[in-house]
Amino acid sequence: MFLSSFFQSSSAGSRNSGGDWSNWVSSMSSRSASGAMVNKDTALALTALRGCVTLLAESVAQLPCELYRRTGDGNRERATDHPLYDVIHSQPNRKDTAFEYYEQAQGALGLDGNHIALIDRDGAGYVRELIPVSNAKVRVLKGNDGMPYYHLIDQNEILPSRMVHHIKGFSLDGYVGVSPIETNADAIGLAIATEEHASAVFSRGTTMSGVIERPREAAPISDQAKLDRFLAKFAERHSGIRNMFSVAMLQEGMTYKQLAMDNEKAQLLESRKHSSVTVCQLYKVPPHMIQMMDRATFNNIEHMGLQFVIYTLLPWIKRHEGAMMRDLLLPSERGNLYIEFNVSGLLRGDQKSRYEAYAIGRNWGWLSANDVRRLENMPPIVGGDRYLAPLNMAEPGNSANALNATPDQMKEIEDILCRA
Repeated sequence: MFLSSFFQSSSAGSRNSGGDWSNWVSSMSSRSASGAMVNKDTALALTALRGCVTLLAESVAQLPCELYRRTGDGNRERATDHPLYDVIHSQPNRKDTAFEYYEQAQGALGLDGNHIALIDRDGAGYVRELIPVSNAKVRVLKGNDGMPYYHLIDQNEILPSRMVHHIKGFSLDGYVGVSPIETNADAIGLAIATEEHASAVFSRGTTMSGVIERPREAAPISDQAKLDRFLAKFAERHSGIRNMFSVAMLQEGMTYKQLAMDNEKAQLLESRKHSSVTVCQLYKVPPHMIQMMDRATFNNIEHMGLQFVIYTLLPWIKRHEGAMMRDLLLPSERGNLYIEFNVSGLLRGDQKSRYEAYAIGRNWGWLSANDVRRLENMPPIVGGDRYLAPLNMAEPGNSANALNATPDQMKEIEDILCRA
């Protein structure tokens, strides 16, 4: 079986022979300054954080991952005959589709700062499967040789880096990516506390939160049971969403004194919105991409979308590509083969802008009709590989090349001019 063959490759003695090991403490819960407990589960309960994490995960997963081979003429071709092509493009393992695998990988990066997968190779060293492993079940260790090793906690096995595919997020030591949730626990904890406060406000009453005062000269209520029944009945009639803004009638000179501010004075909605913006800043996601449309306009939303691709999505994609080149290709193949996610579809502007750009490139001669058709995912046409050249840019005596005309066509043009 695949896993058993991996585990047999490491022994307990290999850990001792490695010398000094520095352990990595996996993700744990931490209490923020607001008092809220922060971990992956509580953080994902925030709609803004879940929106940012899933947006990045789905954006990476929808991009086709290709294996290219460099050709002698400076071009490239898809290396569909290579065993790795189907693994990274279609199905990384028997269980997951390519979309599911990359979505899970980027999701782990967004929450833990790391993605780890076991590599199953055939006898020739080519990758057959990539099997994701939960970050909580792996510790990253540093050996005396300066290379990372991976301790599978449940099986108590240690694997070398050649048997593990590891993508790191932002890292302080070069071995383990830091978790955005752990390093920003106070900001996330404040957002959690704000949500809990909002829930408490609506569950305990929106406006009637205070004390009931009786006149000083009134005799005290000595029966505690009677007092409890009165308060319970009062809370039943005047607390909760259904009873908000209800009218109470107090007897025996009692007065009601409100202690808490209402939602408008407490700026509850503004606080919740600010917490969502803070989460967006953490993941460098424009707020409008998680449906916060307050300041988005049709004039700037396209440019903000391009900025998201360039400054937010591309760095993550480069991390994926670089780690896959390092871990999945043989050293002898890296000079001729490379892995790339196709992001051209995300970088395209609207139809009018694209067509205007194509027209400029076509008229100035650096785009052919077939070049444009390829960019628009259309099949080539016969004669579409010719490049135009403006007459004022043609070299003297080279008008035939400027017109892209054959010698027979030039003779016909000369005959027409002579007859004229």
